[in-house]
Amino acid sequence: MGNQLTTEKVAECKNSVKAIHDVMDIIGGKWKISIIACLCYQPLRFSEILKEIEGISGKVLSKELKDLEMNQLVTRTVLDTQPITVEYAITEYGRTLKEVTSVIADWGMKHRQRIMS
Repeated sequence: MGNQLTTEKVAECKNSVKAIHDVMDIIGGKWKISIIACLCYQPLRFSEILKEIEGISGKVLSKELKDLEMNQLVTRTVLDTQPITVEYAITEYGRTLKEVTSVIADWGMKHRQRIMS
């Protein structure tokens, strides 16, 4: 019976790790979580996202937004303005990550306080 339980736990662990790898393939990296977190509050223009996320370059932001759009987490809307403006917004599907970004942000704040003390 002990081996049965261990085998089940190993299988459960394997499935969890696979799921985590799937998530990290989509939202992993240095910038995607930050982009998602910003867009959960309101739609933003490209230049506004650049200002909000310190250290990201325009080239990297463009690539990350394309990846997020491809995975249906973000929408890109070209506005009929002069000059043309592009606005990015979180999708309903992307909004399901808001709780994840909130938990990460809370943990990050606590960790920063712990390290600074």
